[in-house]
Amino acid sequence: MTIERRLAHSSFTLTRDYPAPVDRVWGAFAEADQKRNWLGDGDAFEPREWAFDFRVGGRDVDEAKFHGGPVSRYEAVYTDIVEHVRIVTTYDMWLDGVHMSTSVASFEFEQIPTGTRLTHVEHGVFFDQFWADGAGREQGTRGLLEALGRHLEQQA
Repeated sequence: MTIERRLAHSSFTLTRDYPAPVDRVWGAFAEADQKRNWLGDGDAFEPREWAFDFRVGGRDVDEAKFHGGPVSRYEAVYTDIVEHVRIVTTYDMWLDGVHMSTSVASFEFEQIPTGTRLTHVEHGVFFDQFWADGAGREQGTRGLLEALGRHLEQQA
């Protein structure tokens, strides 16, 4: 079987307002237990490998198997962290051992009168058979930001 070699690029911006102060929203990203909780590695996934090193140059790994489905692997490096202001990462994704994408993602935290505005901007490059997955990545990220909202509500 021949794989068509091609690239696709996808970018998106998602903004969410959370009724929680910046330090609580920040903690959901900066504290390993909280981050693992809202990423939801219990219900839809069978956890495999997890590493969390929240510092510039630090590396995160999250590998899990979808129940009855493929193995997903996320590896990120933190390239910029300004406490309570922003987080920037580069990350790669694999599906069943096949490299599917490389992305740059940023998270900006802004105090607003009702809590925190989180702005997520992502630029991705998708490889070969995954070239059409940009829309799916945005949809998946929307789901993660909704999970973050549920996590913050439980912490209130």
